[in-house]
Amino acid sequence: MKLLLDRLNESLFSVLPITAIVLVLSITLAPLNAGVMVVFIFGSLLLIGGMSLFAMGADMSMQPLGEGIGVQLNKSKKLWVSLICCFALGVLITVAEPDLTVLAQQIPSVPNMVLILSVAIGVGLFLVVAMLRTHKGLRLNRLLIFFYLLVGIVAIFAPNDFLPLAFDSGGVTTGPITVPFIMALGAGMASIRGDKHAGNDSFGLIALCSVGPILSVLLLSIFYKPEPVSEAAIILEAATTQEAFRLFMEAIPHYAREVSVAFLPMVGVFIVFQILFRRYSWHQLMRLGLGLVYTYVGLVAFLTGANIGFMPAGQLLGASLADGGTRWWLLPVGALIGFFTVAAEPAVHVLKRQVAEVSNGRISQRSIGLGLSIGVSISVMLSMARILFGIPLTGFLIAGYVLSLTISFFVPKIYTGIAFDSGGVASGPMTTTFILPFALGACRTLGGNLLADGFGIVAMVAMTPLITIQVIGLVSEIRHKLGRKNMHSHIADNDDVILFYDDMGGAEA
Repeated sequence: MKLLLDRLNESLFSVLPITAIVLVLSITLAPLNAGVMVVFIFGSLLLIGGMSLFAMGADMSMQPLGEGIGVQLNKSKKLWVSLICCFALGVLITVAEPDLTVLAQQIPSVPNMVLILSVAIGVGLFLVVAMLRTHKGLRLNRLLIFFYLLVGIVAIFAPNDFLPLAFDSGGVTTGPITVPFIMALGAGMASIRGDKHAGNDSFGLIALCSVGPILSVLLLSIFYKPEPVSEAAIILEAATTQEAFRLFMEAIPHYAREVSVAFLPMVGVFIVFQILFRRYSWHQLMRLGLGLVYTYVGLVAFLTGANIGFMPAGQLLGASLADGGTRWWLLPVGALIGFFTVAAEPAVHVLKRQVAEVSNGRISQRSIGLGLSIGVSISVMLSMARILFGIPLTGFLIAGYVLSLTISFFVPKIYTGIAFDSGGVASGPMTTTFILPFALGACRTLGGNLLADGFGIVAMVAMTPLITIQVIGLVSEIRHKLGRKNMHSHIADNDDVILFYDDMGGAEA
């Protein structure tokens, strides 16, 4: 009960700010129909309850399961067996990821299953790369430089309009099901090494798994030749509270089936794993099972609230602000929405807690949360500028990734892993069901190219945290160096003091 109340409190503080922003905008700059607002408020309530249950369930089930599988894979003496398992796990959890389904449904030019399977194969292959990196202790930034150069080469041959979609696919792949499992998998694989860099290498799996979908969708656009997008999402409204309630009641079975499809492979993996390795006791099995139930119910509630309540409100807000003299308000409003929306992403809370645990509290949850909020705020504002002025996405992506990869050579390794994982975590279901429709609504009203200008906002959301989180690490590194210098100057004449340094630049006397 205490855990549930903690998660409920966390969810309230995450969802209420964005709810308040929409309410204020609806009575000032962007009036919305009463029916849309009723649906939005219903959706907010479902988001709060769903996020609370999901966060508690992920703590109880997804993380222990992922960590256990990670430990067992690294114990295996046959590397090729572990790699095949990694590929299969990557494909299964990606097909199960609700974020990817939401994105696919907003792109009528490509069949849903074609896009989903292409992305899933990309994630499976790069989860194999991530395991090899953990096994061999390879530097994350060098791998990322190599693979992003490869992305750049493939992008030359891909249709320009599909570049935003490719990078958006990389962002949405790492959603509420994928993130807890993959992060725990990385922690489990790194923990068995026992060396001083194991904690650093537990991060970075999300970063690498985000590259695979970008490459696979670029290749898909070259060989599949899909048609441009010409339609936007359908707006759902309710004239009365009774109609709003009916909308949600009709949608819940749909999302229950969707999430059950996601969970069946996970449950199957869990059963096979337990039969083979007998890792968990009966008490642990009961806790894991209960955690999976909480995760399932919470995710159904969250996705129903986000898709039915937040998607129409986001699209209408963007369209309303883009119409007439208020179009310039897209920039500050986009920045404000981006700052608060990322706090409502379920996987963000999972990341913050794991960062605090691995760093023994040296990297605070507050600093990671602030870095993500600032990064997403900047990315949404820049995306609105792209829509207003028709600026291509390519320039932003090249500048952003060059800067983030350059900074990676000057910060502790753990910050690079956290930063590149944060980019994938920030672009979750709230981005695909609220910020993306907000951009599409504005783009359609302004007469822009939906595929080239409207899409790409998820890619921007996934990119800017790479810079802001590493800048936090850079500032922290400079501060620790100055602290060490001052400490040395104070104890220069004292032979009885011994300094102990950790991997992150901290020191104790």
